[in-house]
Amino acid sequence: MPEHAAVSRRTLMGGALASGAVVAGLGSPAAAASSEGAPARRPGQRSMIGVPFQEHPTVRVGLVGLGNRGHGMASGWAAVPGCTVRAVCDIRSERARRTADKLVAEGRPRPVEYGGSADAYSRMLRRDDIDLVYIATPWEFHYEQGRAALLAGKHVLVELPVATELKELWDLVDTSERTRRHLILSENCSYGRNELAMLKMAHDGLFGEVTNGHGGYLHDLRALLFSDTYYTDAWRRLWHTRSTASFYPMHGLAPIAAAMDINRGDRMTTLRATSTEPRGLADYRERFVPEGHPSWRETYINGDLVTCLIDTAQGRVIRAEHDVSSPRPYSRINSLAGSRGIFEDYAGVDSAGGGRVYLEPDHGGHTWRAFDAYRKEFDHWLWLKIGDDAENNGGHGGMDYVLQWRTVQQMRAGLVPDIDVYDSAVWCSPVPLSVKSLAAGGRPVAVPDFTRGAWVNRRTGLDSRPGEMPPL
Repeated sequence: MPEHAAVSRRTLMGGALASGAVVAGLGSPAAAASSEGAPARRPGQRSMIGVPFQEHPTVRVGLVGLGNRGHGMASGWAAVPGCTVRAVCDIRSERARRTADKLVAEGRPRPVEYGGSADAYSRMLRRDDIDLVYIATPWEFHYEQGRAALLAGKHVLVELPVATELKELWDLVDTSERTRRHLILSENCSYGRNELAMLKMAHDGLFGEVTNGHGGYLHDLRALLFSDTYYTDAWRRLWHTRSTASFYPMHGLAPIAAAMDINRGDRMTTLRATSTEPRGLADYRERFVPEGHPSWRETYINGDLVTCLIDTAQGRVIRAEHDVSSPRPYSRINSLAGSRGIFEDYAGVDSAGGGRVYLEPDHGGHTWRAFDAYRKEFDHWLWLKIGDDAENNGGHGGMDYVLQWRTVQQMRAGLVPDIDVYDSAVWCSPVPLSVKSLAAGGRPVAVPDFTRGAWVNRRTGLDSRPGEMPPL
């Protein structure tokens, strides 16, 4: 690969600052305008931006929700140095027992089991030997359980989305600020190897001034949605009978937002959504689901492809997509472009799944190049440090374990989290905002500024500095 003439992000942003494109300081007109409409903080309520974890010699985790995702993540938590699974909880007691048995079989201490009722998690939260609660229940329970964990004095990591209503997202922000506990979206794809390399390239200026990005979640889930065992009580399929919305774009949206420094010098300002007709699930049911199956009593209203166009304060555009109802290969899209080049992930068989890139002055002739050399050069320190462990201990190519390891490391070392409650809220806001925009015929709707104006201040996030796991 030829040497690239990278312009650092600091140089690019310095020019923006000099031209007045970015206004720093909470007292600025830009900050004041961005926080209009935000609910006022209560007395004593303070921002969680830049707040480090208290140091924990050992991180004691409680797991809530032990279906496919929660059960699968249990081993990863137990494998991280200095982390122990103290308690496990599921409304179905047999699932708590199954997970506890699995951990014992792996040579781990047996966690205390909770289950048998819808409020079993509340009993678990009363324990004083849990530092972090990991929630992997169906979407409709995330807000209530995440808020309860904060109020119980625990930090909490919540699977996507953390909430599905704007008022719930605001309440999680406010509850985190009042309790001084962190709520973090369990966005494993933000720790993907390609995603983190793309982030470093963007911050080192290889794309020039970033102008647009494209991410989402395109995953043919039809067989799983109609399975009688995979999603308990068909909870995920039933969401498609309730609303027309972009239910789950965060896996692709979050890495693009991080590369654009959303909440760290830029912010999302407006969102407008479009939707195709709902055809995929009904068509699949007609061809493959036997008559008499409970799904034949359902009417699907969510569009197969829901697309959100999101504008930012710095004039960038993000396209975020969601489609789990159509026949297609898996993709999170993961594409970023600017004045000096573009990266495209999931580009097809010609790239063998490794992504493709075109950057000036390295490339010419309007011909894509392989991403491999750039990923090697810009590999994130987390993958260089624990990549082998990640691939041996975690799902989804290892990024599950990288998320778990990094969360535990931050808590044990007393660091500021890479992903905070404000990131979590804005990355999940397309769920309710897409509903609002589609109800208004696709017109733009305002994206709340969950930071209340603090987005103008530059700070690190996933572009973290190398660090060590504290010794045991």
